[in-house]
Order: sequence, then C-alpha cells, then structure tokens
Amino acid sequence: MSLLAGFLDARPLRGSAAFRRLLVSSSFSTIGHQLAVVAVLAQVWDLTANPVAVGVVGLAQAVPMVVCGLVGGVLADVLDRRKLVLVTTAVQALAAAGMAVQALAEVSSLALVLALVATQFAFAGLGSAARKTFVVTLLPEGQVSAGLAWTNLSFQVAMLAGPALGGVVTSAWGVGACYAADAATLLVAAYGVLRLPPMRRAASKERQGPRSIVVGLAFVVRSPVVAGALLTDVFATVLAMPIALFPAINDERFAGDPATLGLFLSAIAVGGTAAGLLSGSFTRLRRLGVVQLVAAMVWAAALTTFGLAQPLWLALVLLAVAGAADTVSVITRGALVQLATPDSHRGRVSGVENVIGIAGPDLGNFRAGAVAGFTSPGFAAASGGLLCLVCLGVLALGNAPLRRFTTGVRQPEAVG
Repeated sequence: MSLLAGFLDARPLRGSAAFRRLLVSSSFSTIGHQLAVVAVLAQVWDLTANPVAVGVVGLAQAVPMVVCGLVGGVLADVLDRRKLVLVTTAVQALAAAGMAVQALAEVSSLALVLALVATQFAFAGLGSAARKTFVVTLLPEGQVSAGLAWTNLSFQVAMLAGPALGGVVTSAWGVGACYAADAATLLVAAYGVLRLPPMRRAASKERQGPRSIVVGLAFVVRSPVVAGALLTDVFATVLAMPIALFPAINDERFAGDPATLGLFLSAIAVGGTAAGLLSGSFTRLRRLGVVQLVAAMVWAAALTTFGLAQPLWLALVLLAVAGAADTVSVITRGALVQLATPDSHRGRVSGVENVIGIAGPDLGNFRAGAVAGFTSPGFAAASGGLLCLVCLGVLALGNAPLRRFTTGVRQPEAVG
C-alpha cells in the first residue's frame, strides 16, 4: 500500500462515476444545510429573544426526523430508493425556498418558521434510510468502508466550514440568503441522485404496513452482528457523550473563557477530520466488528481521561483523540450494518440506525447533565466514559459474531 493510499482510499472515486457525483452533490447540500441551521437559530432569536423558542427548533427538527425516519425505512424496502430520495430532496428544496421567501418578505411568524423546518426535516427523515443504502449499492463490498469514509470526511469539512460561512452570509446578506443557498444546494443534491442508476426493489411476499417495521426491528434483535454494532453506538453516545459538560468544565477549570469553550468543540472536529484524512489506514481492514469495538473503546478511554485532565493542552488532545476514534467507529459501523443486513431489510435497519444516531447523543447529553448536577462535571465525564468502557468490554466478550465479522463472508438472508 502506497503512502498516499494510507491517507485516503481513492478506489471509490476512481471506480464509480455515480459515487463521485453523489459525493460532490451531497457535499454541496451539507454545506447549504449548515448555512440554514445558523440562519434558523438567528431568525428565531431575532423574532423572540427567547432561549426556550430556540430550543423548540431542536424539537421541530428531531421529532419529525425520528418518526419519519422509521416510516422512510419501510418505504425504502418497498419503493425505488433513488426515486424516493429524489422526491424527498425536491420537497426539502421547496421548504427551503419557502424559508427564503418568508424571510425576504419579513413575515415574522415563528409558527411558519417552525412548520417549514418541521416539513424539511420530516422529508429528510423519509429519505434518510434509502440514502444510507446508496454507498453499499454503488460500490463493491471491499470499498464500502472507503466510500463511507469519503462521505464522513465531506460531512466533517462541512461542519467546520459551514457554520462560519453561515455567520458571514447572515451578517452580510441576511438569513434569506442562507435559506436560498440551502434550496440551491438541495437542487444540486437532487441532480446527483437523478443521475444514479435505478434502485428498484425486488418483489417481496412480505406484507407491508406497521407490521413491517416490527419485522425490521425483529431482524435487528435476532442479528448479533447488527444488534452489537448498534449497541456499541448506544453505549458510546448515551453513556459517554460529553458535549453538555463542556460549559461547566470550562467554567470550573479554565475560568469560563468562551474561546476555550470553542476550542473544545473544535478539537473534536479536528480529530474527526484528521481520522477522515487518514481513513485509508483502516478502510481496507476486513474485521469491521473488531475495528468498531476498538475505536469505541478508545473514544471511551479518551473521555474518561478528559474528565480528569487539568491542563488545557491535555484536555484538547484527549478530545481530538476522541473525535478521531468516533470517526473510525462511525465509518466502520455504517459499513458493517449495511453489509450484515440483507437488501430486503436494509431500508428498515437503516431507519433504526438513523433513529439511534439522532436520539443517542441527545440522551447522552441529558445523562451527562443530570449526573453533573448531582455530582460534578468532571465526575460525570469520567464515570460515563468508564461505564461505557466496561459495557463495551462485556459486549466484546459476549458477542463473538460481532468480533468475527469479516467482509467477503456471505451473510445469511433474513426471514420475514
């Protein structure tokens, strides 16, 4: 393996024009989404000057995303996945255009803003499960991890650049310009999906409806590989997520300097981006279960030590290590879940994965804040990381199929 290949595995870009178009178009829409996130927060605060109202924006995003994510998983196992994502992306673009119109017309209605936000996230949820299946559909099995690494890297870059760009655009041209940019980038994303090959589902004897969601959940429970991969993520987020503790730890140890608080968040993003740039070093590994478990354990160990760290430089290094480990775990879990799930159930399982990805960090931040309220911020961080490490160790010892999962080994088809 060349030194360059150790940095980034370029095989998906070289071998699949469809994947290249998907990556570029999705990257544009992710940046546009970050601009819109900044704009929504700025507009709601300008309308209300009420932190509770700003918090309601989070509910308007999360609730439709979770509910429609499960429904979207069912649809992804029934419909042409390309068409499903194309339609849902087009509706998101219309909602973003509506946001731009109401901002430019100075309607000043919080209810309208929340309704449009909820609509956009509802249709994002409906298409999210189908979109998750694109990489495994477009690329050979041995390149799925590499494809997800490129997708994750584009997301990390957007997370670094998008909010800052959103602030600049909002300051210079107002929130309407951010919403218009979001609508335009969603149209670019729709074009990228339009150019994909058809992804029609094969005829199935399984009855559709609410019961099909139960069938998808039952598959997750019956599959030790998929259940173990998702449970690894649950442990990592619910037990060890540290974001809610940052303000308190910053106030307790570093005099509450806002610049230091920003460094905490940036350190995680820097670590994640670095891991993405070095993803060629792990995307070729075939023992995906082992890679995910080890990465999650590194995340937990880094956050345990972060809870005890006193020097600022050490805290930032540990957060960067945690961010890098999280990126490795996310990429590996995504590939493992897709490859271990038969195509007949892939949409519904992707919907479950999406719900865990949304709810897990929020529950983890709630746990961290609650524990800190009864003890201390440092104890909440250290104890959460340590508990996560113990649970991961038990899972690793007790789930042999997850440890032994290897790409290239045929997985059994699910029974409905």
